[in-house]
This record gives sequence, C-alpha cells and structure tokens, in this order.
Amino acid sequence: MRVALLGAGNMGTSLLRGWMRRGGIEVSVWDPLPRRREEAGRLGAKVAPSNPEAVQGADVVVLAVKPGKVGEVLDEVGSSLPDGGMLLSVAAGVPTAFLEGRLGRRYPVVRAMPNSPALVGVGISAVCPGRWASDEHLERAEALLGAVGEVVRTEEKLMDAVTGLSGSGPAYVYTFLEALVDGGVLVGLPRDLALKLALGTVLGAAKMAKETGEDLSSLRGKVTSPGGTTIAGLYALEKMRFRAAVMGAVEAATKRSEELRDELYSDS
Repeated sequence: MRVALLGAGNMGTSLLRGWMRRGGIEVSVWDPLPRRREEAGRLGAKVAPSNPEAVQGADVVVLAVKPGKVGEVLDEVGSSLPDGGMLLSVAAGVPTAFLEGRLGRRYPVVRAMPNSPALVGVGISAVCPGRWASDEHLERAEALLGAVGEVVRTEEKLMDAVTGLSGSGPAYVYTFLEALVDGGVLVGLPRDLALKLALGTVLGAAKMAKETGEDLSSLRGKVTSPGGTTIAGLYALEKMRFRAAVMGAVEAATKRSEELRDELYSDS
C-alpha cells in the first residue's frame, strides 16, 4: 500500500512507526518542520518536496495536521489527489462534510480518532465513513490504523465523544498515575517503587477488565472487602467526587471537540 502522510507531528510519527514495524507499506511524508522531515526519513519514509508531490500515486492520503491547518492543506493538495485513492483524516474535530466540501468533488473520505498509545502499538482508533466512502475504504483505513492498535467503527455523530474519551483519555490516565505515585510517596514508598507498583496496577487492572469481560463494578467488588482497606480508599475518592471529576473531563473534552468543528466553519 502506498501512503502519503501529511503532517509528522506526534500522531503522524506514531502512525509512521507502526507502519514501518509492520512492513509492506510505502510512505511518502511532508511536514513544514525540517526536524520532523528528518525524523520521518530516519524511520524509513520517503520525504517529499511538498504536500502535492507527497500525494502523487498514493492509495491513501493521511491527513495528520492541526484542525486549523486542514483547510489550507486540502486547498493545496485537492487537485493532486489521485483517482482511485482516499483521504484518511486523523484531525480532531474535523467532520467528513467539511473535508468533502473543501475538496469540492466526490472523493472518498474516512475520519478517524486514534490516541497516543499508538506510539507503542497499543492505541485504539475509531473510524467512520464519509458520504462517498465504501466498506473497501473503511477496510483500508482499518488496515493502516490496525498497525498501531485496535480499531472500532462508529457513527460520525459520536466522534466528538470518542475524542473526549479515548482521544484525550491517556492524559487523564497519566494524571491518575502521577497522583497514585505521589500517594505512594506520601505514605512512605520510594518514588521508583511507587511508580513500578502504580504502572503494574493500572496495566494489570485494564488487562483483567478487557480479558475477563466482567462488569467493572463486579471486578471492583472482588477487591473490596467489608471494613477493609479498599473500601476506605474508595470512600475517600467518593468524598472528593473522583468519578464526577473524570466524567466532567470527558464532557469538557467532548465540548471542546465540538467547538473546534464550529471554529473550523467560522474561519472557512
């Protein structure tokens, strides 16, 4: 598969690393920053002289730029997009209708929301089709995103919520991990030991929840003995409105994704 990657920031580079690990994917990259182009070249991609030249002959053009730059990049490459190809956008908050409208022709578009653990091959991405995207186009997108983790299909109306949960979610988890480590230090653990215990705990709990398929409240109940240490800790979290705070974070990030979409249209 021939892929053009427009934008080699954190997400673009994470995807590129996954494709290079998997093999069988020929990637042409353009990014305005020389250091990013150099890094892409070191990873095994061909560095193109410009965006329009990067997309020539590509089976899939991956748009991995900031939302505010999407219109500008599409205006630049629109006439160069190859017939028989498709556009895969990982730009947060940018709907397929905007992408299609900016291209000004019936071109297959798939919108995706990957997350940062794609860097180490354990990300999760949600995809949805645009108006002219077929199952074949979705399968192409899934093949590319599958190189860096799991892929799920969803409706476009849910993509802002996906952004608020899984797109932004790693930052919430890192914040929780940091607090967990600090809590360990507070009660006397050396920081390196606290970090090792916290990482193992979160990774193990997530793996157990995924592999057993059990209800989360049931799993929590198995750790929570009457009058024990865990219920005391959970009570402290409830008093501090821990769950409400996490739910509020997802809601706020979702609203911000919606705002990015509205700003996109107001600027165009």
